[in-house]
Amino acid sequence: RRLSRRPAVTLLDVFQLHARRWPHRPLLRFQDDIYTYEDMDRRSNRAAWALLRRLGLQSGRTVAVFLPNEPSYLWTWLALAKLGCPMACLNCNVRGRALRHALEAAHATLVLASPGET
Repeated sequence: RRLSRRPAVTLLDVFQLHARRWPHRPLLRFQDDIYTYEDMDRRSNRAAWALLRRLGLQSGRTVAVFLPNEPSYLWTWLALAKLGCPMACLNCNVRGRALRHALEAAHATLVLASPGET
């Protein structure tokens, strides 16, 4: 039923509903840290603001994300979804020709990478 709605209910819609209903519930446990819905919502809002205001990212622009599996990956994804930007997920273990091919295929306006991914 949800898929037949117009507009369709997205994962971002579900996240925002849970963030409003249960802001203090745990969403993610990573190593010794626990992130609540509120934590992720705030961090993704800050990331979205920085992408929009400081980098001038516009809705509809594809962003290639080259991040390891850590909490910043999730709030980056949420930030891009809030801005209406498709995310091209790049495997952070890929290098050389395969990485170059993935970047070219993504047609990304921007590449986001962790400081360790040079």
